[in-house]
Amino acid sequence: MRKKIVLIPCVSEKKEGIHEAEHLYVSSLFRLCLAYAKGLNPDAIYILSAKYGLLELNRKIETYNETLNTMRKEQRNAWARGVIADLSSKTDLQEDEFVILAGAKYRENLIGHINYYTLPLEGLRIGEQMSWLKGHTL
Repeated sequence: MRKKIVLIPCVSEKKEGIHEAEHLYVSSLFRLCLAYAKGLNPDAIYILSAKYGLLELNRKIETYNETLNTMRKEQRNAWARGVIADLSSKTDLQEDEFVILAGAKYRENLIGHINYYTLPLEGLRIGEQMSWLKGHTL
């Protein structure tokens, strides 16, 4: 049976200290992505973190300041290989359905490994993403 997996982006706005990943990120965009993801009633939600890779919502992590947007292509490729390896151990990349809310740099090296995916926010600027998420969240 095909599972639904949602991948949401990390964001730059974070609480200081060590927190469960779900509570570390505090921006409005992150909160909307998480609410939308939860509303899909998926089998799993993971955060794509520039520092930590694939994060479960309840994993405790420390505040950091890294983004794929400033990394070189080789660094992004290495990051994606780690994420794909982690996803492979938790999901079926060939059969599961993925909803990817992360930006282009975060998904560029992932989608070639996933058979079934949707990119609901593709091509939208941040304000448009927030508006779309608000309109599609219960």
